[in-house]
Amino acid sequence: MKKHNYSAGPCILPQEVFEKASQAILNFNNSGLSILEISHRSKDFVAVMEEARSLVLELLNLEGKGYQVLFLQGGASLEFLRVPYNLMKAEGKAAYLDTGTWANGAIKEAKSFGETVIVGSSKEENYNHIPKEYQIPSDANYFHCTSNNTIFGTQIKNFPKTNVPIVCDMSSDIFSRSLDFSKFDLIYAGAQKNIGPAGTTLIIVKEEILGKTNRNIPNILNYQQHITKESMYNTPPVFAVYTSLLTLQWLKKIGGISAIEKINETKANILYSEIDRNPLFTGVASKEDRSIMNATFVLKNPEHQELFDTMWKEAGISGINGHRSVGGYRASMYNALPIESVQVLVNVMKELENKI
Repeated sequence: MKKHNYSAGPCILPQEVFEKASQAILNFNNSGLSILEISHRSKDFVAVMEEARSLVLELLNLEGKGYQVLFLQGGASLEFLRVPYNLMKAEGKAAYLDTGTWANGAIKEAKSFGETVIVGSSKEENYNHIPKEYQIPSDANYFHCTSNNTIFGTQIKNFPKTNVPIVCDMSSDIFSRSLDFSKFDLIYAGAQKNIGPAGTTLIIVKEEILGKTNRNIPNILNYQQHITKESMYNTPPVFAVYTSLLTLQWLKKIGGISAIEKINETKANILYSEIDRNPLFTGVASKEDRSIMNATFVLKNPEHQELFDTMWKEAGISGINGHRSVGGYRASMYNALPIESVQVLVNVMKELENKI
């Protein structure tokens, strides 16, 4: 039976990426060696890294605009630390928008480096919406936000206009929708949603914002050091970077971000329409802030849970259990999830209604 993978991450990737990556494990570039054993200094892998970095800028329309691309390790959680280390001045301050668990994790790390101003928070409502009408201090060294909140199913639709550098954690919605990415001075994203497998982290940084903190930054945490070494200050996660390249190539082939955005909007509209129509379910996130990547919803009557769980499992659906912070269900509809899978879930929801 075909599995419909709604996992929040690590998550679904395109089928052709699995096939090409599998072949590379056996024999990479007809070298007689596996991608798992080649030197990261080899000509073949250097070409992989260079193409991956170039494709990122091309897909985000950032070519020739002063940005550098890095593929590092440590996940978004390490970037919670690396961002203030590189951007918050000694005796400086940073502004943060608190929209969920991961934003809160970033805030905790920033507090170790200096004054950390929370300009807005939806914590009191269990992060069911994105705060609006907040003010960013003009003397902040940067403003940090999380574009999409996987656990709570919310997504920022409008980013603030400010003269302060904007840093954005786009771990769960990068490459999923059209934005003016030049508005952001630093973007970071764990790979394991729309980029590739877990193991590498993508950083896109405008080089001109670096080197202004008056801090002594350890080399392994210094963006400038990683830029100088072209993401190879230490041994990079070769397989994760290669698989990320395959995913970027797939995205370009199908028409880039504008093409996948239309598909993602279609998927989200199909599911949210059923959540709103079906009397057995209700959505968790505020409608105006609903994520096109992660739909959170609950059964109005918990007594229906056992039957619904049996039904979606029998339909080959996997990974829709909600996070413990929210409960209910979470359908993660990342780029590679086909519309067919969304329709299967909607059909099960309709079938449950008919049974009750």
